[in-house]
Amino acid sequence: MPGEIARPLAAAGPLRSEAPQPGVMRLVLAAPPANTLSETMIGALQDALDRAATEEAIRVVVIASEGAIFSGGHDLKELTARRSDPDGGRGYFEAVFGSCSRMMQSIQSLPKPVVAEVGGLATAAGCQLVASCDIAIASTAARFGVNGVDFGLFCSTPMVALSRNVAPKTALDMLMTGTMIGAEQAREAGLVSRVAAPERLRAATDEVVARLLARPAAVLALGKRAFQEQLRMPVADAYRFATATIVDNMLMEEAREGIGAFIEKRHPDWSAR
Repeated sequence: MPGEIARPLAAAGPLRSEAPQPGVMRLVLAAPPANTLSETMIGALQDALDRAATEEAIRVVVIASEGAIFSGGHDLKELTARRSDPDGGRGYFEAVFGSCSRMMQSIQSLPKPVVAEVGGLATAAGCQLVASCDIAIASTAARFGVNGVDFGLFCSTPMVALSRNVAPKTALDMLMTGTMIGAEQAREAGLVSRVAAPERLRAATDEVVARLLARPAAVLALGKRAFQEQLRMPVADAYRFATATIVDNMLMEEAREGIGAFIEKRHPDWSAR
């Protein structure tokens, strides 16, 4: 892909991959204090998402972090160091932001749910990462911002995900003023799905993951893809697309079993699906 950094497969480094239970890939940003989306971190996340896309056994991906900062966004020191390049850093900047944009899109195109577990501050591209996930669960201690403007840098790439989660005036307020918002305000704005006390954050995530694991994977994949595609359509086209999608869904074995179980007043058996 043009503008993407050539890199080897990510090894042990700033991202820790855990398997807390069957079907779950838990990715932990493990480069405190800021857990920046450095070139290495972006590459490690991309590798993990690529693996999740191809391994059938992985049903749900959780993105969490170590420390008080979920992610402070791009590594500004890493970026600034390339200003001495002959082109002033343009080529490197294009590569880093291009790779980050691809990684964020990989979250949205992944045919499996991706859950953000946000225990602390998420700013700039860190906030973008939260906005790109399907579900976001935040600690009451978490705060969110796209405050690049404080440093003379408008958060243009985080803007894409942010503006598809929250109302335009809320997004522009955050982007233009650099104002941070708390977890409850983020939930009210649509950036966050659920809020939990710090000591219950992991438990709240596990509860959501358990509900996702209890649903048929093929139906979640169909639904996630349909949700993303219909957002790009005019209403009439979206309804035509959704009608075709739900017809296809009705013909799936998962729907036959689920609806049959409801009518017969029994629990559905997804074991063979």
